[in-house]
Amino acid sequence: MVKHAATDSAHARVIYGTDEVEVEVTDDGRGSPGAPPAAGHGLVGMRERAALYGGEFAAGPLPVGGFRVRARLPTSELP
Repeated sequence: MVKHAATDSAHARVIYGTDEVEVEVTDDGRGSPGAPPAAGHGLVGMRERAALYGGEFAAGPLPVGGFRVRARLPTSELP
């Protein structure tokens, strides 16, 4: 995220439970000018891998600025 967000920091949160693991990364950057939120192979690849394991994936700009990437994966499906 730091690479594409034009910011010098990002925050990561990992919650691991009995049934699922959730990973969320946020930043307060301004993003890449002209690039739509779902552009690029990185986000597409993350979405595909989450779906492969029966999980959920979301990415997009935050209302107050910055960007968030969030994935939830069932632990029963992880290798």
